[in-house]
Amino acid sequence: MNHFIPPFNFHHVFVEPWAQAGGGFAWIALMGFLVATACGLVGNFLILRRMALVGDAISHSVLPGIAIAFLVAKSRSSLAMFVGALAAGVVTTVIIETIHRKTRVKQDAAIGIAFTSLFALGVILISLFASKVDLDQECVLYGEIAFVPLEEMVRVGGVTLGPVSVVRMAVVTLLLAVLVVAFYKELLVSSFDPTLAVSLGINSTVVHYSLMAALSVVVVSAFEAVGAILVVAMLILPGATATLLSQRLPVMLGLTVLHAALSSVLGIHLGVWLNCSLAAAVVVAATVLFMLSWLITSAGRHGFRMVSARTENNNGAETTPLQG
Repeated sequence: MNHFIPPFNFHHVFVEPWAQAGGGFAWIALMGFLVATACGLVGNFLILRRMALVGDAISHSVLPGIAIAFLVAKSRSSLAMFVGALAAGVVTTVIIETIHRKTRVKQDAAIGIAFTSLFALGVILISLFASKVDLDQECVLYGEIAFVPLEEMVRVGGVTLGPVSVVRMAVVTLLLAVLVVAFYKELLVSSFDPTLAVSLGINSTVVHYSLMAALSVVVVSAFEAVGAILVVAMLILPGATATLLSQRLPVMLGLTVLHAALSSVLGIHLGVWLNCSLAAAVVVAATVLFMLSWLITSAGRHGFRMVSARTENNNGAETTPLQG
């Protein structure tokens, strides 16, 4: 067993990463936190809308959009990436809705058809033309957050802001947080009751496609850190964990940010210990946090049921547990 699992050394795992000169692991932790936060904020509304698989679909199907943007622009500029991903995300949503509404195919099957077909198309385009546009398909698919500290630093007025991808992700996360606060009512009402949203003058269709566009931007911003595959976990795990712990949306959003911070830091320590992919380690840490939340809430409900049963036996009357 020791052959597969490296020996644990507290100083090496918990102290050395933060004592290294240059703050490399600090930038990695910040990038992981920003990615998990942005994905988690969007993911909460996807979960509420029972559209978790749409997040999976878009996170995969933006790949051909990025590939085509690279082929057209002949560069890896952020603008080309955003435009290509945004277009692909909207197209994916339209394809899913069209298949679902115009045929007898159920929505889950429509999602499967759209994202597998578009993802396969993206892989083919990258495989055929990656050498012409300097695009690494393994980087797009899997990402490598450990390379973040090696990127060019952004400096403004003599002040170093950080690596390019971290600054870009920070801007996207901040903008997303501002939009969530500004359009909180529209997102809340349209997520829980589209009919009520229409009666209040809220255009549910515009809100829906705006959310999909925001999802596309978040996904492409996270590509370099976690890739198209691992970003799916970041879209679901923070929101799913928050859902276990609270039924109030503001609290869920706060728990999402806390989950992002904990999974990022714990994932780095796990990756250092096991000497494995840091992005994958962050996702494993996020999964462990989800499992702990599940166990805690399950134990709490079990204990509450036992108390209710004792109350019923003592009073001779049935006690109904409160929900939430």
